[in-house]
Amino acid sequence: MKKMVFVAIVSALILGGCSSTGVKNPGVERKITWEHAGNLPAQKGFEKNIGVAGVLSGVLNDKYVLVGGGANFPYEPVAKGGAKQSYSDVYLLQEKDGKLEVMEQINLENEIGYGSSVTTKDGVYYIGGSSNQEADNDILFFSMVDGKLAVKNVGELPFTLQNGVAVEKDGKLYVLAGKQNGVASDKMISYDLETKEVKVLASIPGGPRTQAVAQILNGELYVFSGGTSVAYTDGYKYNFKDNTWTEVAPVKVNGKEISLLGANSVKLNDKEMLVIGGFNKAVWDDANKNLGSLKGKKLDDYKAKYFGADPYEFNWNREILVYNAETNSWTTMGEVTFDAPCGAGLSVIGNKIYSINGEIKPGIRTDRMYSGTLLKK
Repeated sequence: MKKMVFVAIVSALILGGCSSTGVKNPGVERKITWEHAGNLPAQKGFEKNIGVAGVLSGVLNDKYVLVGGGANFPYEPVAKGGAKQSYSDVYLLQEKDGKLEVMEQINLENEIGYGSSVTTKDGVYYIGGSSNQEADNDILFFSMVDGKLAVKNVGELPFTLQNGVAVEKDGKLYVLAGKQNGVASDKMISYDLETKEVKVLASIPGGPRTQAVAQILNGELYVFSGGTSVAYTDGYKYNFKDNTWTEVAPVKVNGKEISLLGANSVKLNDKEMLVIGGFNKAVWDDANKNLGSLKGKKLDDYKAKYFGADPYEFNWNREILVYNAETNSWTTMGEVTFDAPCGAGLSVIGNKIYSINGEIKPGIRTDRMYSGTLLKK
């Protein structure tokens, strides 16, 4: 039991959040050019934003990028036992002259981080992900009202949720995996946004998992990777009509399987999703094993080496990956031109993809925002 608790603590230090967003008919893109789009401003009460991971992210009115919450270690680094800080700040951003400018900054009633974000045509849902235990099952809805950012609580899950998967279809939220009531889970429910009815659905195969990526493609729900103390590279699709799961191609490019644990995704079109990030499976598995089993000086030495390593030494996934549901295959658009992020905000508007903040090594975030232009093949 002690080992499992310790592993959970370690995982919490280096995990990020997942979200689900969509784009209208962008065509088929196979290359992205990236530009630095500015730095996320400081949260209320702080002079500087050192970057956050596990953020709320989405798109409003097909023109604004929504990002907020998240967590970091502002006082002492994680290697020295620093406390994690979550935030209540939410930013409404819009690109102008190549930079993301803050149009509005508000503060929520509770600090948030590591919940599940879902963009719909009407607004953005944020599910779970609160540092306040009593609010960790809330379903928040963000929208634009009279030109201003508005938020309201529209329901509650029957369990608390961290690092889960969520999508919306036909007025229902489908919430899957993550930590439900604090325990890694494989369970899925549907939540009717109008009637508030909850239905328990078929669990995903492969066992409990957190920090997976997911999108609805060709009318079915595709879920990939995630993990617990071990990173997964598997994939499954869910048929809404039959309430059944089917295994699909694992995350594999050029003969190499890739972990997407901690990554984020956006939907390019009805058949394709794009993914950025992902903890390296070998490094993740090894770290959880050693940090959960070593003791005394061996543990201290390992932690000093592990947390003191440079970002590139963690070998997080730099490939910009695309999954095609029609061909059941993965391809790459090349690599990101910045430190591979995990737990970053990822959103898409037209032919622009925005990567905001995220973790670039265990315990260390970036405050940088990037704008990527999708170029057609």
